[in-house]
Amino acid sequence: MYICLDICLRMKKNVFFLLFTLTLWAQPARVVDFKTIHAELSINPVKRNVNGDATYTFELKKNIDTLRIDAQKMVFTKLLLNGQAVKFKDNKKQLLLFEGLNVGRNTLSFHYEAFPTQAMYFVNWDFTQKINTPEEVQGQIWTQGQGKNTSHWLPCIDDVNDKAQFSLDIAFHKSFEVISNGVLLEKQVQGDDVIWKYRMNEPMSSYLVMLAIGHFQKKTEKSASGIPLEMYYEANDADKVEPTYRYSKKIFDYLEKTIGVGYPWKVYRQIPVRDFLYAGMENTSSTLFSRDFVVDSMAYNDRNYLNVNAHELAHQWFGNLVTAQSGKDHWLQEGFATYYALLAERSVLGDDYFYNKLYNSARQLMQAAKTDTIPLLNPKASSLSFYQKGAWALHVLREEIGAKKFDLAVKNYLKKYAFQNVTTDDFLAEIKKVLSFDVAAFKKLWLESAEFPAVQADALLLKNAFVKQYYNLRDHRLDLAQDRQRILDIFKSKAYFPIKELLVYQATEKPFAEKEFLLQAALNTGDIKVRQAVANSLEEIPESFRVGYETLLDDASYETRETALYLLWKNFPEQRVRYIEKSKNWMGFQDQNLRLMHLYLAYLTTDIAEEKSKIYFELLQFTGTNYDSGVQELALLKLISLELFTEDVLKSLAYGTGNHRWQFVSFCKENIRKLLKQDKYRKIFTDLEPQLPIREKTQLQRLLNEKEIK
Repeated sequence: MYICLDICLRMKKNVFFLLFTLTLWAQPARVVDFKTIHAELSINPVKRNVNGDATYTFELKKNIDTLRIDAQKMVFTKLLLNGQAVKFKDNKKQLLLFEGLNVGRNTLSFHYEAFPTQAMYFVNWDFTQKINTPEEVQGQIWTQGQGKNTSHWLPCIDDVNDKAQFSLDIAFHKSFEVISNGVLLEKQVQGDDVIWKYRMNEPMSSYLVMLAIGHFQKKTEKSASGIPLEMYYEANDADKVEPTYRYSKKIFDYLEKTIGVGYPWKVYRQIPVRDFLYAGMENTSSTLFSRDFVVDSMAYNDRNYLNVNAHELAHQWFGNLVTAQSGKDHWLQEGFATYYALLAERSVLGDDYFYNKLYNSARQLMQAAKTDTIPLLNPKASSLSFYQKGAWALHVLREEIGAKKFDLAVKNYLKKYAFQNVTTDDFLAEIKKVLSFDVAAFKKLWLESAEFPAVQADALLLKNAFVKQYYNLRDHRLDLAQDRQRILDIFKSKAYFPIKELLVYQATEKPFAEKEFLLQAALNTGDIKVRQAVANSLEEIPESFRVGYETLLDDASYETRETALYLLWKNFPEQRVRYIEKSKNWMGFQDQNLRLMHLYLAYLTTDIAEEKSKIYFELLQFTGTNYDSGVQELALLKLISLELFTEDVLKSLAYGTGNHRWQFVSFCKENIRKLLKQDKYRKIFTDLEPQLPIREKTQLQRLLNEKEIK
């Protein structure tokens, strides 16, 4: 799972790292072994419920008093165990069976109804009036089971160590596409519905079960080995398919060849969904990812799907084929996926890209090690450790023993433990089998110590010529006057862009007159990243540099354009109308960053009441819950910055408290708390509260009561 979704959100907020510790279920897998789980599902997006008829086969190794199946807040009827009606209990967390159990093979069937409050998400259905006109509907349903949450919509064993073959038959309206794990066996028309029948022929952990429902189209390619690669998209995003999925086939072929074990499943799908919780999730055979990564060719230059794409694909081997036994060994999934994603990117973007990414993660880890005292082999380790330190540990190992030996050990490891659960020692044992290597010392330094071995990391980084040059310039700053020609020569050279970025940022505090030649040379490179450094390094823009800086408004970068637009508008009041005119048709990323910035600045620029009103209503429109929360939050930020605290704006904040993304909920709550300090806004919120749906009403009631409790 790639969890740092907020790295791609607007306003460059801090990245929040979440960790789902894979806690072991109390029922020992060696006693109960679930073999197959088949469910026929009907989902009602208006009621937000699931009705299912499920059949399970499992094997008991010995007699037990009670069989427990995880099932959150479900109602069960028609339960049969081995063909006989038996008594059962449910405690709203588990279904408990205590009679009719046989040592050996058993069959269980039942009907159930679930009202999932997490793990299954209904997006935009509050505003969906019809489901027979796709062009009017943007409703989606998708699941996210990472951790132990699938049992909120499908009774299962929430234990990563219990693997079963899952198959789902999902009935839904014929205008929608329905996607799940495994091979699509067939589609059956049943009135206005279609029953989609998906089959997994291999066992997997329950957290990897998924479904996604929406108005999707798809493009299909085939890997070199013949695996169908299905790339989904919404009809309105047809022109973004190529940049979104750029290099997908190449990285698939690269990973399959490098890993040395064939892709374990019969098909690979990638589905972008609205308002996803994270960047991506590696559900077996069917990855879900955030629609924020659906990009056009310009957005690709700033934030693309390539790394997330490769990361989730690598998980199909590391995490799905072999699964860590517990949170202690979580790095076997995230560290491997992070490292192999980086190797895949290296295959298409080159060595300098690879080493620059390693350098940046090393700096993060060195900084974190100053306060982070939890080692990698600990279920409470940070996500930075699981992902980046895990990747670095593998890089060190690969460099120490050589790529061929490393690849052979990984191949042996995957083949030996295919469809099983593993520990770190299982992997290290395979390393020892291919080479006499001190795995104990490696484990102690990289996995059991909280420190980051910076000296060893730097030694490996310095094998790359770009890094050597970067370190030299970082540690021995050039003098703008004495080294002027050398600086100009670097900007004219083919040096990798971080070298040139570094020169720009090192000059940030220098007087403009001294560094103008450097900034002009940076602009002349034509490199998007280097020019972006110029945009970000200036707060005050002299008139003499205005024309040159204005060229940034035409760069193929939505981030550069937004920064340049704001700073030019701020620095040159007499040019504001021209800047507003130039940006009037800009939209930007999926979060509409350029459109919202244009509206914000246009509101501040005009003195015409009618125009201000028009801008206000457009900004307000973007706060509607039919937009993704990233768009809503940016629009609300603009309205709050403009101090437009109307009843409708406050209502949008209140509705935001019921969103499923906790980051947006926190934003809305924080701003509501500030407004509640003023009696006039408290009264508006108090009057709004009875009008809200139950989730939002409950949240607002709590906020209204906070002050009284104090």
